[in-house]
Amino acid sequence: MLPTVDTADPRAVATEVQTIYLELFPAGDPTFVSRAFSWATNFFQGRYSDFQPIAMKYHNFEHTLQVTLCMMQLLRGRARAGAEPRLPQRMFELGLLAILFHDIGYLKKRGDTTGTGAKYTLVHVLRSAEFAAQLLREHQYAEADITAVRNMINCTGVNLAVETIRFQDDLERLVGFALSTGDLLGQIAAPDYVEKLPLLFEEFSESDRFNKPRRPAIGTFATAEEMIRRTPQFWTGYVLPKITNEFQGLFRFLNSPYPDGPNPYLQAAEANIVKIQQRLDAAAAASAAPVPAASAT
Repeated sequence: MLPTVDTADPRAVATEVQTIYLELFPAGDPTFVSRAFSWATNFFQGRYSDFQPIAMKYHNFEHTLQVTLCMMQLLRGRARAGAEPRLPQRMFELGLLAILFHDIGYLKKRGDTTGTGAKYTLVHVLRSAEFAAQLLREHQYAEADITAVRNMINCTGVNLAVETIRFQDDLERLVGFALSTGDLLGQIAAPDYVEKLPLLFEEFSESDRFNKPRRPAIGTFATAEEMIRRTPQFWTGYVLPKITNEFQGLFRFLNSPYPDGPNPYLQAAEANIVKIQQRLDAAAAASAAPVPAASAT
């Protein structure tokens, strides 16, 4: 079963992350997690610099909180498994910042009156990395730390080959892969994933309208129904190979207990894909059913 944390409530997620952080780093900074969540909340609620509140309905703050929780659970599972190399406190902290900021590139600045921010879909990863760097410089983070956060965020690019990212070391790469695993698995496992797919289609459609004739390499969809119909293949043909191979199978650290226990995130994601397929099959059967002949009266 997925963690029973209200992902619509930033404070609830922050409390869970604080528990994980202090379990892994008992001597860690007790104010760090609340500070990181405060920065993220200010971004998404339009209280930082000249940014507007998030206007997205799929890639909203709850999406970020859902995938943050998944990544943090993964890193705790890895630590409990005794995997080497051990993750230092600083790298864990940078990973939390990166996942909290990985979608702030959808935010609009004051005076930007068109669209919801979905028009930035093609460049949101680059914008997220840039906005994160802006804030971290304001808080006197070292350039090496800022580069680490940028590299981790860049791992979430759908069409980016991760081998082109110039990681500074293997631990930075590992956290980037954990972040991307959490981003993919955390959203597909979310209880509201299936119901929110039409909202994701709306975002893709807005991106298409603002970026013609340029199209995203992941493809466009004529209707929400077409996108939903192709979602099971997205899971089996893209997400599973990606998290298993390119991201080094880190999702297995979500197995509870490790290594042979069930993986609640994987189970929830697969249940959502089954739900989609069942709805598709039912719709196909209904459309293929013969129309009853009109009875004589």
